[in-house]
Amino acid sequence: MNALHSFHRGAGLAAALLFLIAMTSAWAAAPTAPPAARSELAPTGKLRVGLLVRNTSYVTKDGPATEMQGVAVDLARELAKQLGVPFEPVRYDAVSKMMDGAKAGDWDVAFLGFEPARTGLIDFTAPYAAIGNSYLVAGGSPIRSISDVDKPGHRIGVSQRSAQDAFVTRNIKQAQLIRVSANSESVKLLASGKIDALVANRTALLALVKEVPGSRILEGSIFNVDQSIGIPKGRPAGTAYAKKFIDYAKSSGLVQQAIDRAGVRGMNVAPASSK
Repeated sequence: MNALHSFHRGAGLAAALLFLIAMTSAWAAAPTAPPAARSELAPTGKLRVGLLVRNTSYVTKDGPATEMQGVAVDLARELAKQLGVPFEPVRYDAVSKMMDGAKAGDWDVAFLGFEPARTGLIDFTAPYAAIGNSYLVAGGSPIRSISDVDKPGHRIGVSQRSAQDAFVTRNIKQAQLIRVSANSESVKLLASGKIDALVANRTALLALVKEVPGSRILEGSIFNVDQSIGIPKGRPAGTAYAKKFIDYAKSSGLVQQAIDRAGVRGMNVAPASSK
């Protein structure tokens, strides 16, 4: 009887294991792209992807399409693969120019931070990752913590129309905001002493700190920005598929693998989407 009991118990465990493997495979399976989604996301026969090439949160190496590297690049390539179309990068050096590109119809999907003010122009997937934001200050700056930044006489450099711009516009009460077209301009202003702090996401700051000798990133985070795929309004089938793709990319481990491959610090995979 003990042997029979052990047999049935072993068979039950084996069946449970096979069921678990089958379910795991199902969860990790890429969603099939319906024809309507393919035509909306790749109307030119290619997936034109808006990428912020000067922000290492998205692109860690620019160049020919086949040689580009980065978290957003990896995910964009996989999305194009699932759609069965070539990946075509559309490069931007500032999010303000990317938003203008959305109005002009220059891209089909873009990787950028979620910001409510942008939802009038584009639809967003659930976030695939989240990044904290802080400030970069010069080495000799008296600013020691985040709470020291918003003081009379302080000047904060911020990339215009960015998620950081929206946040500091709402929350900074005493310091002066100096808006620039891209973080590269803020770095020059910080190095020359024309601003006292530069606000950006932590991943970008880790790259920018190398450009100003002696500079330092303030500890902590003033807020987190959800990183998502944006799709121009009026593409419901494409948006629905992009949302499913992001859920798959997170659950299958693709996002974590892309983060690890790019060596991006300060970025974490977003939680699974609630159904």
